[in-house]
Amino acid sequence: MKPIYSFLLSVVLSFILQVNVFAQRTTVSGTVRDAVTKETLPNVSVFFKDTKIGTQTDVNGKYTLISPDPQSVLSFNYVGYRTVFKNIVPAATQEFDVALVPDSRALDEVVIVGGKKVKYRNKDNPAVELIRQVIAHKEENRIKSYNSVSFRQYEKMLFSLSNVSDKFKNKRMFRNYQFLFQEQDSTLIGGKNLLPIYIQEKLADNYLSKNPEKSKTIVIGEKQVQFDSRYIDNKGLKTYFDRMYQDIDIYKNNISVISNEFLSPIADGAPAFYKFFITDTLKNQKPEVIELSFTPRNTGDMLFEGKIYVTNDSHYAVTGASFGVNKNINLNFVRALKIDLNFEPNDKGKYSLSKSNLLADFGIGKTKGIGFTGERSVTFKNYQFDTVLPDTIFQGKSTVVLADAAKKDDKFWEKNRLDTISKNQLKIYGNIDTLQNLPSFKRTMKIVTLLFAGYQNLGPYEIGPVNTFYSFNNVEGLRLRFGGRTTPELSKRYYFENYLAYGIKDEKWKFFLSATYSLNNKSIYEFPQNYVRASFQRDTKIPGQELQFVQEDNFLLSFKRGVNDMLLYNDFYRLDYVKEFENHFSYNLGLKKWSQTPAGGLNYLNSNNQLVNRLTTSEVSLQLRYAPNEKFYQGKIYRVPIPDRYPVFNLRYTAGLKGVLGGEYNYHNLLGSIDKRFYLSQLGYSDVTLEGSYIAGKVPFPLLDIHRANQTYAYQLNSYNLMNFLEFVSDHYVSINIDQNFNGFFFNKVPLLKKLKLREVLSFKALYGGLRNENNPNFQTGLYRLPVYENGAQRTYALGNQPYMEGSIGVGNIFKLLRVDLVKRFNYLNNPEVSEWGIRARVKFDF
Repeated sequence: MKPIYSFLLSVVLSFILQVNVFAQRTTVSGTVRDAVTKETLPNVSVFFKDTKIGTQTDVNGKYTLISPDPQSVLSFNYVGYRTVFKNIVPAATQEFDVALVPDSRALDEVVIVGGKKVKYRNKDNPAVELIRQVIAHKEENRIKSYNSVSFRQYEKMLFSLSNVSDKFKNKRMFRNYQFLFQEQDSTLIGGKNLLPIYIQEKLADNYLSKNPEKSKTIVIGEKQVQFDSRYIDNKGLKTYFDRMYQDIDIYKNNISVISNEFLSPIADGAPAFYKFFITDTLKNQKPEVIELSFTPRNTGDMLFEGKIYVTNDSHYAVTGASFGVNKNINLNFVRALKIDLNFEPNDKGKYSLSKSNLLADFGIGKTKGIGFTGERSVTFKNYQFDTVLPDTIFQGKSTVVLADAAKKDDKFWEKNRLDTISKNQLKIYGNIDTLQNLPSFKRTMKIVTLLFAGYQNLGPYEIGPVNTFYSFNNVEGLRLRFGGRTTPELSKRYYFENYLAYGIKDEKWKFFLSATYSLNNKSIYEFPQNYVRASFQRDTKIPGQELQFVQEDNFLLSFKRGVNDMLLYNDFYRLDYVKEFENHFSYNLGLKKWSQTPAGGLNYLNSNNQLVNRLTTSEVSLQLRYAPNEKFYQGKIYRVPIPDRYPVFNLRYTAGLKGVLGGEYNYHNLLGSIDKRFYLSQLGYSDVTLEGSYIAGKVPFPLLDIHRANQTYAYQLNSYNLMNFLEFVSDHYVSINIDQNFNGFFFNKVPLLKKLKLREVLSFKALYGGLRNENNPNFQTGLYRLPVYENGAQRTYALGNQPYMEGSIGVGNIFKLLRVDLVKRFNYLNNPEVSEWGIRARVKFDF
């Protein structure tokens, strides 16, 4: 009975303790209004007096404030109004509405409007007229209006786990490392504890020229936390954070924040999407400054809300800004977002940005649970305008990192930082090194890497990817696979990769072996790559299945629709040389011998109706790729691109060599593609791919372009989702692929759908091509017959006079992760085993 008694006693004590804690909590909510006009006031600062616990009212003037301790006084502060202190009941839940009285010392006049609420409109609205003047004078106030500019820039980026509970803080793995935690003091974020996990600093000199338009950045010093490269790509992590937290230029029409494009409050079309209000006039400075508050017309759109400060003179320059986003915005995982911009007057009589600060807090829940906070502050000093800049400054790359930039010592940073940094923040560099040496932390990182990257690191060798160890298909039946690769711990020059697989049904072994030599003494998984690789692979492949960021024998791809019994047994002998450059131009020289044997429902029949058991080709190839300003995260298997507005160009030439290494055909294949993302402001973004190919020479259908098909239930961006494997082949084609994401622009206008934060998606794909008579077995002898089904029905076709087309309409952001498309195939519907409609799903993590 003693254990039961102890258990019941602990439950009772725990309950009493929780009741006591709850009883101490003070919760206050209410609405803040103008005492004269009765209008609700957004962005009013509300605090428990003498604490750092505070919040701001939303666009409707509402607030909620919670303290775990008893509180007795609330303070309300708003520019242009008298500060108000109100007594409240300690340790209670209550509603408290407040009316703020305008401060006559700050406002020139107060206009009292009686009767019913006046509907907001742009016409005859002085706030809108003012913002239109700001828009009209944007070009003269931008930094690019000068003939030349130079300045020094210091930036600091800090990331932490936020809202950390005492329970998490006191876990056994942190028991002896309480120094890692810091007190959370931001009024935008709840909770008490922070666990800083990352910090980076950068000092750079910047140069701009107007005519001709040029820019140059010289990075003098940079410093960042370094994680164990076995688990985390430090360069990729820095690149990802830099993409999320870009420079904030309020004079641009669109501002990029957290990988999304937000319409600037002074964009050309801002009055159509924002409401503007003149909330204060600051007359104690010259020139006078007018405070403009703005809110989105629709609170779910990708828009800001806050205040900007504008000079009341003929220049209408922005002197400051403070804004964030509405809590109802269609933005995933963002608990709070705050941007502050400060401008200072210069000797030219204009205002230049002196400091910007961007803070964002992320979490699964809106208020509860551990979150992730990132803050980037940038300081600008030493401006020089319209000075003569020598042409030599702009020679070479637009961004140059000095050779010793990452080697600057503490004394350099103490002397050259343009902003203050606290002792606690400086400790992060050493604290993270200490954390990474904890055995429990190392175990956690191994588990995380296994779950998300699919590899288990064993030191010199890592096993994986684990999601390929089990799969199945109609030819092989159950397929088992096991393999891995060496790591830089074994050698930074030599790398080996292998796997072994076995099909239960076909009773055949498959395997892969490769050896790679790094020519630049760097890991072959780091940018820029420069290596030579020799490999041999004996394995299966579905003709026409081309995947991105997924292994072909991934277990989830085992589930397919329709007839799926075609397979190739392949032997690949390859020799490749890969060279990448810092400007993201690369080339790949390759030599390949390929022997293929059809299996399952696929047969190779020559013009005499005889079975061909094996087809062998030998190829040399040259592939060129140029991706200016490309950003990516280097994963264990793939480079995961970080989307941006810059295009990616690909060009590949392949030549078949008859009589070389057993090659049976001469041919030439030229393939080119362009990928580009277009940002469309409030209409989201559109991903567009243009592609074309031409094959010269007489070849059988296995060597033609077998168009990318998809018979899985997953939506694949670069495949035709209602085309069957090997349904179409061509020796020349052009194609276009458009994937339009509206980011909820339309759903945000529908009251019932608005709260679900769904996003609309449209896609269209068209493929136009065909077969010349010399490659069409219906017109030419000496070629393989096009495949047929068991009942004799035609299985593979050449495109006719009309292009193959399919499109889809989809709903994205379901549960913040899922996209579901209704796909329609528009033509070639009389082909056998064809579906006109289909439903496909795709998992996508996006903010």
